[in-house]
Amino acid sequence: MSDIHELVIVGAGPAGIATAVESYLQGVRDIVLLEKDTNHNSTIRKYYKENKRVDVDWKGQKVELDGRIYFVDGTKESTLDFFDEILANHSVELQTHVEVQSIQKQEDGTFEVFMAGKSIKAQNVVVTIGRMGKPNKPTYKVPPSIRKLIGYTLEGCSEGEKILVVGGGDSAVEYAVDLSEKNEVSICYRRETFRRANPTNQTNITDAIMHKKVTPILGINITALEDDDDRVKVVFTDIQPQTFDRVIYAIGGTTPSAFLASSGIKEDGGRPVHDENYETNVKGLFVAGDITQESGGSIALGLNHGYAIACHIKGDCKIKR
Repeated sequence: MSDIHELVIVGAGPAGIATAVESYLQGVRDIVLLEKDTNHNSTIRKYYKENKRVDVDWKGQKVELDGRIYFVDGTKESTLDFFDEILANHSVELQTHVEVQSIQKQEDGTFEVFMAGKSIKAQNVVVTIGRMGKPNKPTYKVPPSIRKLIGYTLEGCSEGEKILVVGGGDSAVEYAVDLSEKNEVSICYRRETFRRANPTNQTNITDAIMHKKVTPILGINITALEDDDDRVKVVFTDIQPQTFDRVIYAIGGTTPSAFLASSGIKEDGGRPVHDENYETNVKGLFVAGDITQESGGSIALGLNHGYAIACHIKGDCKIKR
């Protein structure tokens, strides 16, 4: 491999893999895909429950695929298998356990990508880190003594626990319904309905509440957490505090603003500024996937972003607009 790679991609989720594969199919051969976790698609692995449906039309949003990656409806497992296969069939170097700290453009127009203890150079860089890599956390303080009882995924949950799920989107609803099979579950959401969730999840949570498998705490905010003899005492507005064995927050994720700023990428309204080819204000530095969207999560859109970037870099294919 040359000292200056043709393409370096930060983040091995759907958008990152699509950028790598579509670029390979466009003739780019020196591609490095960097992932800070142990494997590609860490968000799907961590935040999707087993056998969770994964649809092309995410939240009912119909997206026509532009590129050459043929993605279809499936499950968490089949989706991971799909990305395993397309990575194996194309010459993409996937490096895991690598966290990129910053990206700096050099005087000669190339980029230096800085990691712990080392750096690599590239002609073009694509940032595809997702919002869920940095999940939103409560604004009130969590006492250190109960931090082990506060989670953002289902990891660490046991059977027979009294659990509070906080949030009103798809992840929160799915966590609550799934946990209710073997636990006493409540779900707290600041709004009165779960209108952010997709229709299937709205039906599932309504059914679970109707059959008293999940207790709703709706239109209520949480103001504090306290240690209650190694359990979590949750202080609410308008209703009396309740104590739980575990609290799980599923309240979305945030754009990694500090990282984007350190790389010279401008933001507008919490999202990175980019043109129709997903190139930022820094020429040769692109963004793709969740961080470009107001509400992330669409694999199909991420695949289209990767195709658009690959086409722009090589300049020899048409995009469906």
